[in-house]
Amino acid sequence: MADIIQLLPDNIANQIAAGEVIQRPASAVKELLENAVDAGATHIQLIVADAGKQLVQVIDNGKGMSESDARMSFERHATSKIKGIDDLFHIKTMGFRGEALASIAAVAQVELRSRRAEDELGTFIEIEKSVVVKQEPCASATGTSISMKNLFFNVPARRNFLKSNPVELRHIVDEFIRVALSFPDIFFSLSSNGQEVFHLEPGSLKQRLLQVLGNQYSTKLVNVKEETDYMNIYGFVGKPDTARKTRGDQYFFVNNRFIRSAYLNHAVMSAFDEMISKDSFPLYALFIDLDPSQVDINVHPTKQEIKFEDEKIIYAFVQAAVKHSLAQFSIAPSLDFSLNAEIQQLDAVNKPATTGSIDSVASSSLFKTFTQKNQAHKIDPDEKSELRHWKEFFTSSSPSSTDLQQPQKGVSDDNFFITGRPFRDVIWNAESALPLMQIHNTYIIATTENGFLLVHQQLAHERILYDRYSAAAHGKKMAAQRSLFPVTVELTAQDSVLLLELLPDLLDLGYLVEPFGSNTFVVQGTPADVLQGNEKHAIDLLLEQYKHFSSDIKFSRRERLVRCLARQQSIRGGQSLSAKEMNVLLEELFACTASNVTPGGNPTYIEFKQDYLERMFGR
Repeated sequence: MADIIQLLPDNIANQIAAGEVIQRPASAVKELLENAVDAGATHIQLIVADAGKQLVQVIDNGKGMSESDARMSFERHATSKIKGIDDLFHIKTMGFRGEALASIAAVAQVELRSRRAEDELGTFIEIEKSVVVKQEPCASATGTSISMKNLFFNVPARRNFLKSNPVELRHIVDEFIRVALSFPDIFFSLSSNGQEVFHLEPGSLKQRLLQVLGNQYSTKLVNVKEETDYMNIYGFVGKPDTARKTRGDQYFFVNNRFIRSAYLNHAVMSAFDEMISKDSFPLYALFIDLDPSQVDINVHPTKQEIKFEDEKIIYAFVQAAVKHSLAQFSIAPSLDFSLNAEIQQLDAVNKPATTGSIDSVASSSLFKTFTQKNQAHKIDPDEKSELRHWKEFFTSSSPSSTDLQQPQKGVSDDNFFITGRPFRDVIWNAESALPLMQIHNTYIIATTENGFLLVHQQLAHERILYDRYSAAAHGKKMAAQRSLFPVTVELTAQDSVLLLELLPDLLDLGYLVEPFGSNTFVVQGTPADVLQGNEKHAIDLLLEQYKHFSSDIKFSRRERLVRCLARQQSIRGGQSLSAKEMNVLLEELFACTASNVTPGGNPTYIEFKQDYLERMFGR
């Protein structure tokens, strides 16, 4: 009988390896950026087209490669980082396995241009399906430019599993940010379809963080720095008020390598214990430096999961360092004067306030206008003035002023009936019923024929808005109210890509949002029943809640968006309602298809029947 075990051909072996290393365009981005860093580059450009499906190109000014090295770099397990077995336990470079370029060449069309400073000509290599199509000398700048085109062109099944362009671009941005944060002293840029998304100049770690997260965090970062003989910890954590409902801006780096570690994340969370709510996630970017022999990074194909020789020591150090920093944040200055040295020369900084200057300010009419209750909007008209009659003009024929100020509650007269009969005809006899009553500005008590209902106003309104937005998302588009003065909203690169993905669905729901340059959007209009003037906060909150829902795969993108908007626009507990608003709220609630529960399954009201009440009192 013939032998049946045989060695796999190199091209098949490379494709199998590519299945582990190159899962999507972002995987190739990570590997190529790390190679550029290992080459000693100080200027690295990342260019992508069609979210990396068509092109991923990395250009660096590193040391470049000779002709033979350029050819050898595409061989499997060919590496310049490992010479002997001991080197495997003292790894200080980003890459070391020699799998990345071989895996990329197995599933894409690759072009490489590279030249060393001492060479007159560089080398051009074109590879397809692990086979060298062309190799020749070429004119080239010092460094390396590598292009990966048409990812998975020879593995159509893998290409079909790629997500939409916005989703894949988000993954690319995530990988780019992780490498850029690891090396703040290197210039990085990212361009997508000809538009520059990131332009990160070299600087300090804090400057790089602010470039990525936004300048609004400039006074909200707490410095972490602890040095011991065993390990060093440095970086930044966000103050408790920056905690979000999503696990977004959390970065751990060990020897400048981004890692995922639920164990170390728990150490940071425990340091924030009792400072933030249990369902919130703090912001942090923490770097751990320790002897490479104390850590094993060769446990995962992407090298993002590692093992420590003594995890408990690392945990204790991280927890203690973060706690120590948070203990001091309240007395730290809220202004970072290092950002602008001219601020230090101002009198307000150099000269302390005197008793005389304080009294002078406090006695001024301007100070009193903004400190005394209701003074900022107070007008004292003359008795002869017509202004004192303006309220009568509106209240005689229009809804209450509360109704005018709160159109986002969705309780207008136009929406008394959606389906079925009015609430008062179904639940109680309007002639003998007691008026609705609000308690703690959160609950509404409504009498019924044989008891009463306790309605939670926020959950009830969430149910109403969910039905309204669901109808809009499935054909019945909502009316949009155009803003007289459109609002410009500037987002981070990650949120910008996410909002681009949501724009078509937002349009159906009444949000007129248009791209306006790099990471900037213009809000031209909002749903007709949403209060205008707070568009930026509404967009930020929507994206935050959407990311919070994004881990739930049982809902479609549109369903998650509808749920986010319903929760965001619902009236909050603690908000006082007029009798008319309470009536309209209940009218709309009981016209809903499932009036007793929210989309998430929480009850909107609890019914107390008379016989149950009597049993409670032993009657």
